[in-house]
Amino acid sequence: MTIPIALTQLRRPERHVGLLVVGPSLGTAVTPLWAACVSHLPGDLAVVGWDLPGHGASVAYDHPFTVQDLARAVVDTTAGVRAEASGPVLYAGVSLGGAVGLALAIDGADAFDGAVIVASGAKIGEASGWYERADLVRRAGTPVMVEGSARRWFAPGAVERDPTTAAALLASLQDADSVSYARCCEALAAFDVRADLHRARVPVLALAGEHDEAAPPSLSELVASATGGTFGLVPGAAHLPPAEQPATTAREITDFLRGRVADRRVS
Repeated sequence: MTIPIALTQLRRPERHVGLLVVGPSLGTAVTPLWAACVSHLPGDLAVVGWDLPGHGASVAYDHPFTVQDLARAVVDTTAGVRAEASGPVLYAGVSLGGAVGLALAIDGADAFDGAVIVASGAKIGEASGWYERADLVRRAGTPVMVEGSARRWFAPGAVERDPTTAAALLASLQDADSVSYARCCEALAAFDVRADLHRARVPVLALAGEHDEAAPPSLSELVASATGGTFGLVPGAAHLPPAEQPATTAREITDFLRGRVADRRVS
């Protein structure tokens, strides 16, 4: 059974050249995470976002799943919009959404022409920490995560630059289904594709936030090196570069789309 995830059309140009599918970070809804970044992307690029189970527009889901299961759900759920696309089809995801992007690059590469892995890694944190967080959220609910996430997610000055977006992101965390959030933590606990990165079959761009402590830049450097991909550092960002530094993130994605992804389609 495919995990139920909801899609949100973030941009649908009348005539588009290319499609970008964007994914969320744990605890965030895809719209507030990506909306500002989308406004800086090329106007002829269609953009569709997906939400994690129990987050944003997606229904709650209380069954075990893996990051690879989420990747298969993305492939299945986006089949229609990808079939309609003219031009390259690119994936970009943040944190857990970035882990999904790595699973796609390794095992679901037929669906996408490239993958942008943002503030993520082939293994994020330690399994024990994720299981502890899952247990805490099951007992106390997702609001217990808001204070700590506010510190981890944003670089100095990010909240002051755009308090509306920061508030929307923290609200999406507070509103997320606790059991679904816990299941996402358990998926991250089991995720480790470090030994599989060499099997990535599409161009990879690994972007890191300069101030990210949750997924430090060294994780992105490893991804870029092991996949033969490209590493990029986003100054002034921590764990949510599309929301913190939307113009810079959009420029990195656009350059990647017009460079390595376009070259792959021509060759």
